[in-house]
Amino acid sequence: MLVLMLTQAWEQDYGPKTEVAAEVTSPEAAKEDLPSTASAVAPTTETATQDSATLPASTLPTAKIITVKTDVINLEIDTQGGTIRTLDLLDYPVEQDNSVVNHLRTMIGLDTAEKNRAPVRLFNSSPEKMFAAQSGLIAGSDQMAAPNHYTAFSSTQDSYVLQPGQDSLTVPLTWTDGQGLNVSKTFTFKRGSYEITLAQELKNDTGKAWSGRQYSQLLRVQDTENKGNMLTGGMRAYDGGVVYTQKDKYQKVSFDDMADKNLEVSTQGGWAAMIQHYFASAWIPPADQENHFYTKQLQDGRYVIGSYSPIVNVDNGSAAQWVAHLFAGPKIQPVMEKIATGLELTVDYSVLTFIGKPIYWLLNRIHDLAGNWGVAIIGVTLCIKLLFFPLSQASFKSMAKMRKIQPRLKELQERFKDDRQRFNTEMMAMYKKEKVNPLGGCLPVLVQIPVFMSLYWVLSETVEFRQAPFMLWIQDLSVQDPFYILPVIMGATMKIQQSLNPAPIDPLQAKIMKMFPLVFTVFFLFFPAGLVLYWVVNNTLSIIQQWYITKTIAEAP
Repeated sequence: MLVLMLTQAWEQDYGPKTEVAAEVTSPEAAKEDLPSTASAVAPTTETATQDSATLPASTLPTAKIITVKTDVINLEIDTQGGTIRTLDLLDYPVEQDNSVVNHLRTMIGLDTAEKNRAPVRLFNSSPEKMFAAQSGLIAGSDQMAAPNHYTAFSSTQDSYVLQPGQDSLTVPLTWTDGQGLNVSKTFTFKRGSYEITLAQELKNDTGKAWSGRQYSQLLRVQDTENKGNMLTGGMRAYDGGVVYTQKDKYQKVSFDDMADKNLEVSTQGGWAAMIQHYFASAWIPPADQENHFYTKQLQDGRYVIGSYSPIVNVDNGSAAQWVAHLFAGPKIQPVMEKIATGLELTVDYSVLTFIGKPIYWLLNRIHDLAGNWGVAIIGVTLCIKLLFFPLSQASFKSMAKMRKIQPRLKELQERFKDDRQRFNTEMMAMYKKEKVNPLGGCLPVLVQIPVFMSLYWVLSETVEFRQAPFMLWIQDLSVQDPFYILPVIMGATMKIQQSLNPAPIDPLQAKIMKMFPLVFTVFFLFFPAGLVLYWVVNNTLSIIQQWYITKTIAEAP
């Protein structure tokens, strides 16, 4: 079987290739990414020639690229369709300029690879990473053509820059069919904002009524490079589509879901998005109208998610305007909450969102005071410790009592080493007499597990922690410690804490417990530094509390 598979693979890679006839793509196939609506059919033969996308290739207008730069984004708009084909987030480099860590690594003889300091590119025009924001109009049946994202628009400028002191910037595009139908497409950008407003206005002077819809959609290929790593504990952040509706609220629509079945759902308001780790892109239609959301799987591994509006009738001599908002930027929850209902849910804290949201809120409040996310983590650790103080106090008392009666338990074990049942009976009687709960030390650990996992998701998913420095060698709390110092400190604190606990009576259990600090140290080598910082501070506070309680009980009669 192996020989057969290897032979087939060899023939596929190095064997003679059969020539494949060139595929002829029809105009309809080329436009497969246009939304399909019950009342939006293809233009008639007479009007189809007015759409530049259906003209022979030799007569296609040359697309012009318009560059737009604000204080936070840099993007390119293609005049063919007014499609946003690239968008860079200027405040978010791919890799930070970590000169402190690089200097330390150089001093100890480690390689310092050149960092990619280019801004994160959210929308991308390259085929292997294609991601674009498209929009347009769809004419109703028996109507003349309307400009979609294949139609060539006109622009008076090639470049727009938000100047100092300027609060907003508009980029107008225009189109006319030469028979009285005029459409303008205007993008509006605001200072410090990742929200783009799109206004499409249609003026009808054709001599007859016109009807149609607006649509807005995101076209994307699946990112095959996002495979997850130990930074996120092997659980990679969700990468795919999302739809928000009144009925189902936040609903993930993965690429596999799009491949299995096209989404067709109508709702009042709502929004459609493509999200990834730390960043999101979402088209947000008006909240006061019913919008229809859809998904499609296209050829060549492309996927579409978007929405279209209800039909609007435009009489001769009148005009109509459609407005939609595009969010394209980092998933900062306070910002997203102001843009659309539920948009902040794109920051996915899994099933523990009900715990993660309060933790994020508390982190934000402490950060506003301290100005350092590492200090905020320490502050949250103190707050969590205070919250569970009564529980941990009772647990440490129980463990201190267990430690105090440990010599008597060993004496019982020696006395009844040949009678296991009698030993268990006498041991339980001693527990009852001394009011000791042998499982009391486990409860605080079990209670902290959901809190620990919630904080894990908060640190992994919250964009504010991305490349956020703490102090000294910790210059990014969202990735692992570059020198593994914090994990080693965590292992040491765990070992100290373990020494304050009563050792298990069973020798095998005692040996296993001694391995825990080493095993957990290995796990924590790959965890985000912010999470390890939380555990180090938590362990240190627990050691102080447990040492005091153990000392008090040990000195008591």
